[in-house]
Amino acid sequence: MAITPYLNGPYYFDLETKRVLGLALEMACIALRSGDSHDHVKQAIANKLIALAKAGERNPDVLCDRAIEEICSAAPARPHLVSRLPARARPRL
Repeated sequence: MAITPYLNGPYYFDLETKRVLGLALEMACIALRSGDSHDHVKQAIANKLIALAKAGERNPDVLCDRAIEEICSAAPARPHLVSRLPARARPRL
């Protein structure tokens, strides 16, 4: 998945970094099961990845993992949904 449509800032990434960001974006979208979500969902994921890349990270696995961690930690807790999960799948709150 190309990262280029989501790059809208005063920064420059070389071709290899753009490739790595595109790979990390695709991995994160698959992991989060974003599927055919609206473009703003992918833009939010891309923004996290871009911020991490601006800080110097270039490993697509690390980019993906850290972006997902940040997105999931920012999500509001929904205890009524958690209680429906099987005990082994429930996150510790």
